[in-house]
Amino acid sequence: MEKIYISDSGPEVSAAIYSFWRWDTASLVTEKKVEDIINYNLDLGVNTFDHSDEYGNGKIQELFGKAVFSKSFKREDIVISTKAGLRKDNKRKVFYDHSAQHIKNSVGTSLKKLKTDYIDIFLLENNDPLFNVEETASVLSELLLSGYIRAIGVSNFNASQHRLLAAHLSHPIITNHIELSILQTSAITDGRLDFIKEQYSKPMAWAPLAGGKILTGKDKKAVKVRAVLQAVGKQHGVNVEEVAVAWLYKLGALPLIGSADKKRIKNAASAYSIDLSREDWYKIYNATF
Repeated sequence: MEKIYISDSGPEVSAAIYSFWRWDTASLVTEKKVEDIINYNLDLGVNTFDHSDEYGNGKIQELFGKAVFSKSFKREDIVISTKAGLRKDNKRKVFYDHSAQHIKNSVGTSLKKLKTDYIDIFLLENNDPLFNVEETASVLSELLLSGYIRAIGVSNFNASQHRLLAAHLSHPIITNHIELSILQTSAITDGRLDFIKEQYSKPMAWAPLAGGKILTGKDKKAVKVRAVLQAVGKQHGVNVEEVAVAWLYKLGALPLIGSADKKRIKNAASAYSIDLSREDWYKIYNATF
């Protein structure tokens, strides 16, 4: 798989990114399965991995770190993205925390669990309306200058939230991790995608198959879109899943592969070689209206 720069400030990443965000069952969260899925992705050319301090109830980073430590692959051959900011109280209710102390603690814990000296891309997860933007920007800059993180990103920020943080940083925000698929196109119309491109960067697109609705959804919109994807796929000799991911590549997005199914991982990776025409892309997009 081709490697591309996520922004004009780097780093170079694989066109598809593997994410552990759906690894939330005990049968998946094992050292053997994590290492196996890493090596399978690397064999396909997918060398960029998305983490969070919450994935797998906090266990995934630790298992990933054990795989790094086992030397089945080299640290310099992979790109690690992780995020922080989402927390849960003692009743497992979600709240957000972009305070300097929480960010520092999360980065330190992630480095220890991942068994690495640096995080390639560190993202703030969701917007925290209570955060002190100067304090948050200051700690991010401190972590960057110290070498603990090498690039800053955000996750699920709207354009104004993205702009606010960027205005207080001397280093660029290189990506926004957003929901984007043919069944979730609001980022195209609400200004998020435009603002990301204005910053000379590319979005990470989570839920590229709309949580499976593109493949199995029974509502009118999903059925209509799937029929068009099937028709376009037939012309290219590929399946619905590959066309849906190729549609994102054409838009300049970096899809996050969230499945543990190797066939689906391969479909997403191979979709990069599909060259949809402008007519194909709009035919699919227009099916959403």
